Amino acid sequence: MRLHRLDITAFGPFGGTQSVDFDALSAAGLFLLHGPTGAGKTSVLDAVCYALYGSVPGARQSAQGATLRSDHAAAGTRTQVTLDVTVAGRRLEITRLPPWERPKKRGTGTTVDKAQTWLREYDATAGAWKDLSRSHQEIGEEITQLLGMSREQFCQVVLLPQGEFARFLRADAEARGKLLGRLFDTQRFADVERRLADRRRATEAQVREGDAALLADAHRMQQAAGDAMELPALAPGDPGLAEAVLTAAAVARSTAREQLTVAHCRLTAAETARAAAARALDDVRERARLQRRFAEARQRAERLDERAGAHRAAQERMERGRKAETVAPALALREAADAEHRRATAADARARALLPEDSAQAGPAGLAAAARRAAEELGGLESARRAERRLTHLAAERAEVDRQARADEDQLHDAEGWLAGWDTARAALRARIEAAQEAAGRAEQLAVRRESARTRLEAARTRDRLTGEAAQAQRSALDSAEHAVRARNRWLDLKEQRLNGIAAELAAGLTDGAPCAVCGATEHPAPARKVAGHVDRAAEERAQTDHQDAEEQRARDERRLAAVREALAAATAEAGDAPAAQLAGEAAELERLFTRARGEASALHAAQVELRTAEEEHGRRLAVLRQAEVRAAARQTRRENLDRERAALEAELAEARGGAGSVAARAAELERHASRLAEAADAARAAEESAERLKDADGRLAEAAFRAGFETPRAASDALLDDAAHRDLQHRLDAWHAEEAAVRAVLAETDTVAAAGQPPADLAAAQAAAEAAGRRLREAASARDAAARRCAELDRLSARAATGVRRLAPLRTQYDRVARLAALTAGTSADNERRMRLESYVLAARLEQVAAAATARLGRMSSGRYTLVHSDDRAGRGRSGLGLHVVDAWTGRERDTATLSGGETFFASLALALGLADVVTDEAGGVRLDTLFIDEGFGSLDDQTLDEVLDVLDSLRERDRSVGIVSHVADLRRRVHAQLEVVKGRSGSSVRQTGLA
Repeated sequence: MRLHRLDITAFGPFGGTQSVDFDALSAAGLFLLHGPTGAGKTSVLDAVCYALYGSVPGARQSAQGATLRSDHAAAGTRTQVTLDVTVAGRRLEITRLPPWERPKKRGTGTTVDKAQTWLREYDATAGAWKDLSRSHQEIGEEITQLLGMSREQFCQVVLLPQGEFARFLRADAEARGKLLGRLFDTQRFADVERRLADRRRATEAQVREGDAALLADAHRMQQAAGDAMELPALAPGDPGLAEAVLTAAAVARSTAREQLTVAHCRLTAAETARAAAARALDDVRERARLQRRFAEARQRAERLDERAGAHRAAQERMERGRKAETVAPALALREAADAEHRRATAADARARALLPEDSAQAGPAGLAAAARRAAEELGGLESARRAERRLTHLAAERAEVDRQARADEDQLHDAEGWLAGWDTARAALRARIEAAQEAAGRAEQLAVRRESARTRLEAARTRDRLTGEAAQAQRSALDSAEHAVRARNRWLDLKEQRLNGIAAELAAGLTDGAPCAVCGATEHPAPARKVAGHVDRAAEERAQTDHQDAEEQRARDERRLAAVREALAAATAEAGDAPAAQLAGEAAELERLFTRARGEASALHAAQVELRTAEEEHGRRLAVLRQAEVRAAARQTRRENLDRERAALEAELAEARGGAGSVAARAAELERHASRLAEAADAARAAEESAERLKDADGRLAEAAFRAGFETPRAASDALLDDAAHRDLQHRLDAWHAEEAAVRAVLAETDTVAAAGQPPADLAAAQAAAEAAGRRLREAASARDAAARRCAELDRLSARAATGVRRLAPLRTQYDRVARLAALTAGTSADNERRMRLESYVLAARLEQVAAAATARLGRMSSGRYTLVHSDDRAGRGRSGLGLHVVDAWTGRERDTATLSGGETFFASLALALGLADVVTDEAGGVRLDTLFIDEGFGSLDDQTLDEVLDVLDSLRERDRSVGIVSHVADLRRRVHAQLEVVKGRSGSSVRQTGLA
């Protein structure tokens, strides 16, 4: 990091705008920042810190907007800090404006403007600044990432506060730990300690929770086992709890199994007694059933005796019905004959009502003879009906002849009109064909000219396009060539750097006892170390690959440029120098002429086809004209023949129709009369036949009734039963017989009669005995089930307890391991002899690095007398790890840093600050710090020591660093020529740079 320029406006004691040119100050390597007390020397450093991080060091960082603004500033001047700085190879400009309470532009009172932050980067290629961001958060993250350190680290590394390091030298281990923890960000190691402690507590809680669950299962087993189990007097987490619970569970399971065996024996005895009581109850129930059955049979026999008279009447009614069934066919025959006779008589009356009066009274034979006469007359009209149909056809043929005559007259008129204009139409078509043939020849000539114009136009457009592409390809080729040169130079630079640092790369592979590849020595007392920016083989190979890729890209761009130029030359030779617009106009005109000529020529085929069609139509019209004349002569002969035939048929039909309107009407009248006569004859014959059948059925019915024993047919009809009455009567008779048979069967049963002779059955006593036996069985089964459930529950709980013990075993092991680690990192373990916490251990390593780095400068400042060493000895009963001692080479004794004098304390703290700056810089990722500030303390040094300290500070220039000394010492103004003076006054402070080259 290198500071270039700082602009301050209305900040701290500076009422106006002040500028600091750090480039001019840094050119001298060592410069002095001085001024009277309260002038604002520290405010310059505060401005640098505020520009980078948005806050100032120490206690001054609270209430930013109120305390940073200068009281000397004008009301309309806003506080602003702008820093021009180079970080990680990037030149940035950071501008910060804190919150500002200003007067309102309208009205009275004040208003607050929000804080603003701007970040710009200098673009060396364009030679201008470009904006990057205006977000406080983005700018803060970007600066912190580039610097690689927090504000606290920056204030300790770049702005070296000597007072704090003097206190650091004399502080105890705890105070040193707090400062080192802020600088090296060892919070992650403290987080590891806390995480291990949390895991220890969490694992311990899980172990206690598992033990609690195990004890809960033990209590459940005790409840299930009753008094047969005693719980161990142990708490969750106590050793041996799992073994005690599993042992007690095994004893409880054994006792429960013995109780289950006894319950099984009792259940077997109860089942035997329950079976005997059930058999006795079944015997009593059977005897009671038989006694009830005998009593019910006697009652049913008495009811049968009471209904005996009704049963005999039903039997007599059934007997008369069976006799009447023999007369039933004769009755059915007589009813059918009577119905048929009534239907035949009605049909005869209807048929006679349709006949004339002279025919209605005739008998069947007379009606049949009249029907035959009407049929003979109807057959004589068949010839007349054929003649009538032929007359209808003649009328249709006569009409068709007239229609054909009219059609031929229309065709003749149309053909004569068309043939009249034939010569004119043929001449016009031939003229159209000649014009189209001429246009076709003209179109062929224009097609050749149009194709040539199109080729030149396309070449001109390609020429114009390739002209732009050639320019672009030339620029790309130039860029590729420049990029290839840069890549080659970078590769050669990296290769040279690697060759320069190849000693460190070879030293990395050295091992004690193995010969060196260069000198062959087996001892390596001072192997070369890799410096910042060391180039290894991978970096060189990447640069070489980039160079090869750039060369390939340059070759591709040059080949593309040559191809474009070749195509451009070909297009220019084809198109010439004529502009594309002019060629486009010529091509468009030729296209228009060609299109018109081709359109005219396209009518040639249509005109030829139309001429052929017209000639064919001329021939067809002539043929139609001749055919029409022939058909007219034939139609005249046909018309005369049809007229003669029609006259003969009309005379024949007039005679056959008689008084009817037509032959068909006369035939329909005769057909209806013959049909009615035939129907009347059939109806008369059917009526006579049905009367004979009715008379015969009456005789047969009377004879059948007499043979069946009935006095009259009417009596037989009344005795006849229908199907429903017959089924009902038969059902009553069958039910009587079935009941009588059932009663006789029951009264004849040996067991029933024997049971009726015994004393009445005592069912209640037998049932009470069976219930008592069942109750004793249920009690025994319940006891057996309870014992079985007890065994199952104890087995289940024991298995779960055993599973819990097995599952908890890894957790116990993990708890023991985590507890040991937590105690070790917390410094409370017996294995940690020095009682050193993990964070303290890491900080002790960092402090050891700081002490080693500080000793290199402290030896020069003290003329080789003093050396800083790290000590991890315990201080009294406290913890060890962060002790810091100084070794006096004059006495050979190691003593506490608190025994140093004031001047010795100053240069020791200065050496410690510089060493700490180097270590923190390496810790932050190796960010180069080109500008450092050292605050006060030089007044405590004698002249010789001051010269030695200044020599050490001046040696920092060897690394291209600049060091700013903040001091009141007057002698420094003589020794350090480049100076930044802060001058205070009533209107505010100002800065002045002197002693610059």
